[in-house]
Amino acid sequence: MRIKWHGHSCFSIESGGKILLTDPFDKSVGYKIPDVNPDLITESHQHFDHNAHHLLKGNFEVIDKLGEYSRDGFVIKGYLTYHDSSRGAERGTNIVFEFTTPDGIRILHLGDLGVILERDLINKVKNPDILMIPVGGVYTIGPSEAFDLSKELAPKIVIPMHFKTEALKFKLISPEDFLSHFDSYEEKEELLITSREELSKLNMKVIKLKY
Repeated sequence: MRIKWHGHSCFSIESGGKILLTDPFDKSVGYKIPDVNPDLITESHQHFDHNAHHLLKGNFEVIDKLGEYSRDGFVIKGYLTYHDSSRGAERGTNIVFEFTTPDGIRILHLGDLGVILERDLINKVKNPDILMIPVGGVYTIGPSEAFDLSKELAPKIVIPMHFKTEALKFKLISPEDFLSHFDSYEEKEELLITSREELSKLNMKVIKLKY
């Protein structure tokens, strides 16, 4: 399985010869439109920086609703959450997506989560192999909340997303605020996992993917 970060909350997850892409953004965000031909696209909510599938190439299916799906070897589950602490009154709802890849790796993508998950949902989705979590505040949970939630969810690998970079054209908090809560982290161009056994000895290993 190969994971590449395209900026913001957009990742390509390649497994079993298929590509799933998360939360595509439009050109106003500041990042380059991903040069990817996905088979599947998930969108956590319908804001311009998370739903621009019309700018992508290829013949793909868009999944932007709650529920459970089985597509191209991926099992995808979408759970209702909120983009703000007022149960969606400010910025609407958000879908947390759980992916099980064709090679059996479980990934949790929190989208634009704006409030700590409720206990029932934490219990349902905890202990993923990989957690993709927003850490930039302003429109989502902030660095300290993201750290606390990471501990609650107890993933093997934590990948921060949705934070300030030189390319981003609007205000978010830099990733360093989140990363400072950990003793160490690694930076990688991409995450490559050849077997589930690689994950067995890991516990909240933080990997910051490069843009």
